[in-house]
Amino acid sequence: MAATTIDQMPDSPALARRDWKIIALIGVAHSCSHFFQLVFPTLFLALSQEFGYSFVELGLLASAFFVVSSVGQASSGFVVDRIGPTPVLLFGLAGFVASGILIGLSTGYAMLMLAAVVGGLGNSVFHPADYSIINHRISSRRLGHAFSTHGFTGNLGWALTPVFMTTIIYMANWRVAAFSAAAMIALVLFVVWLGRNLLIGEKPAAKPAQAGASTERDLSQETVGRTLVTLISQPALWGAFFFFVFTSVALSAVQNFTIPMLGDVYGIDKVMAGTTLSGYMLASALGMIAGGFLVNANPHTERTVAASLILAGVFLVLLASGALPSFFAMVVVGLAGFCAGVASPSRDMLIRRATPKGATGTVYGLVYSGMDVGASLGPVGFGLMLDAGMGKGPWVGAGAAFVIASWLAILVARSVAVRERAQLASA
Repeated sequence: MAATTIDQMPDSPALARRDWKIIALIGVAHSCSHFFQLVFPTLFLALSQEFGYSFVELGLLASAFFVVSSVGQASSGFVVDRIGPTPVLLFGLAGFVASGILIGLSTGYAMLMLAAVVGGLGNSVFHPADYSIINHRISSRRLGHAFSTHGFTGNLGWALTPVFMTTIIYMANWRVAAFSAAAMIALVLFVVWLGRNLLIGEKPAAKPAQAGASTERDLSQETVGRTLVTLISQPALWGAFFFFVFTSVALSAVQNFTIPMLGDVYGIDKVMAGTTLSGYMLASALGMIAGGFLVNANPHTERTVAASLILAGVFLVLLASGALPSFFAMVVVGLAGFCAGVASPSRDMLIRRATPKGATGTVYGLVYSGMDVGASLGPVGFGLMLDAGMGKGPWVGAGAAFVIASWLAILVARSVAVRERAQLASA
């Protein structure tokens, strides 16, 4: 007797509660990933005062964290698809706990660097593990909300770190702050471990091919080498990778240079400019929630992605014109953030469509590593623009990057459609 899949089950209050419990568990875990990404930067001043390190040495700690995370993210998806996402997710949370403890115990640079490497390893697993669980354990009726909640909780994690860490540093010291971060994530680890049975799905048994059924092979049964060869030969996956590169380049421009550009172009003081940037992140989070409703409302998710990102790009170029009143410029920053956020759930649904059978973790790991590539390239390129006297360049560049990403989303959708037609023809 064939097993009943989640989407073949009739919807019910019990199924909805189960979906939302899983969404909540994954959301809380994902917030820890974003939270820990900012732990080292919030400790820079304290570490400089304690050990006398230069900001170059401190910056290398953050660089090591993200380099390890990037390489690990591209490879951890293979592990997720072969042993399952839940143990990998627990490993990631445990890595943050260990890293926080190492920071608190550090007596020198070597221990801090080890903490950065361990933290980077922990951070590398979240996108492959989270999206594998979401795609396999959440019914399609609530997938859009799962994707939007996942992005929203990540933004909340970013927002929490500065408040959490600086408050504890002020009340105690930086070591207590590091230990407190480890303790908080240890609590999340315990909660996720308690809910592990919700996150673990049974692997469906192989069924004989039937007339009209897809003949697509299960890549989780292939070797890592054959899986990689299959994936890199698919244009949709390359399109998705570069989509994340360009959206990350755009975000890096906004995050790193909006504060000084608001001052230079519109004469807005640093406090208000910082508040405006926080408004961008908040508006982006709200856009993600709104975008979750659009996933099920519009089956052509690439159109939602393209329209939202083009609008975000237009708003940023409008900012670069310098023709707006100061107050309206701050509002337009928020509108750009909202539009960028709306695209996120539909983007994740598009990646789901582009994912071959048995390669969910691998694909999300590979394409999301494009974010790390963009995050490393964007600040350097836009910094060179500012040094060359192109004071509005980062906003224009971010707008262009969003437009290129929207075009890539359309290309990904077309490539997936071609692949789906070819599979049906060969069935």
